[in-house]
Amino acid sequence: MQPRRPNVAVVYHFYPHYRTAIIEALARSARAQFTFFGDDHEYLHSIEPAILSDAVQRVLAPTYHIGGPFMWQWGAVRIAFNPAFDTIIFHPVPHWPCTWIGAILARFMGKRVVFWGHGFLAPPSGFNGLVRRALHSLAHVHMFYGRRAKHLAINLGWPPEKLHVIYNSQDLSRQIEARELVTDERRGEIRRQLFGDAHTPVVVCPSRLVAVRRIDLLIEAAAELKRRGVTVNILLIGDGPERASLEELAAKHGLRAHFEGACYDESRLAELIMASNVTVAPGRVGLTVIHSMAYGVPVISHGDANDQAPEWEAIIPGKTGSCFAKGSVESLAGAILPWLQTPYPTHQVQESCRAIVNRFWTPTYQRRAIERAVCGEDADDLFDIRS
Repeated sequence: MQPRRPNVAVVYHFYPHYRTAIIEALARSARAQFTFFGDDHEYLHSIEPAILSDAVQRVLAPTYHIGGPFMWQWGAVRIAFNPAFDTIIFHPVPHWPCTWIGAILARFMGKRVVFWGHGFLAPPSGFNGLVRRALHSLAHVHMFYGRRAKHLAINLGWPPEKLHVIYNSQDLSRQIEARELVTDERRGEIRRQLFGDAHTPVVVCPSRLVAVRRIDLLIEAAAELKRRGVTVNILLIGDGPERASLEELAAKHGLRAHFEGACYDESRLAELIMASNVTVAPGRVGLTVIHSMAYGVPVISHGDANDQAPEWEAIIPGKTGSCFAKGSVESLAGAILPWLQTPYPTHQVQESCRAIVNRFWTPTYQRRAIERAVCGEDADDLFDIRS
């Protein structure tokens, strides 16, 4: 006798472009029926929405910015009373009151509540820690992006079998198609177009140009390398309020820096990233890690685990990237230097980067892990990402 197929409502504020592949994969699941509730745009209008196929069952659930970090979404509350769904997945954000109310009502109505999110990035402490622990206690099951969140939750006494590590993903198949079109000759052409020569090493940072990303540290590190007699070109992919000040800082140090602006064309992104020696994300780093490694490019970010997103776990020092002392220009310059010794990442480095993405950070892996969680199976991720 076949087990019953869960009918799952996925409630998110909206579905960004980088979620397209996993949403499409879940929509075609043979183990569960997924319906996606959310707005058709981000309530702060800062992220591009996903363009989804007709295979995706989608219900419009508008969101409203109600001041500061707070958001309201009626659909997150109403879904608790919908008899069509036995399982509801929420995105657990403490300052979204609709999620608290929706989860509480869903439990009251006898539905299974699953949280899909970062979990704990650092050991919870103080008032904020109490609030986060209270919110996360509302779920029957958790789906975390990384192993660290699971370890922190286990240390709080939570049952490990209810803590599923599902990692994160982008459209890997599209990225593979794009990277196969980028030859060494094309890499050189890109460098010449951007900087006038194909031989100077390139450091890339695909990120919104906002203060929290600390891109100023990258520019200062490039200036420090220049003082040491090492020339490096800087490639910034993205836009934001810090652009003008970063342009001024690069000019002040006499550095060659190309500001590409926002880019959502995967073919262009493949060329830009693969024309680089290494990706540097001086602040907290997320899916940029997976994006770069899918193209065989290692990633450098700071080493403070309590101030990192889960994707940081894919950085294995010396193999898929490096870590530096948070906030230190000298440490960052030292971390960049070894990756400039070859014209591009070596074949071994490229293979290491791609291998770790292929093993964990794919829509296929993510779909299977989510299916286990919503079908009531115990978590089966009792291994270490670095093994």
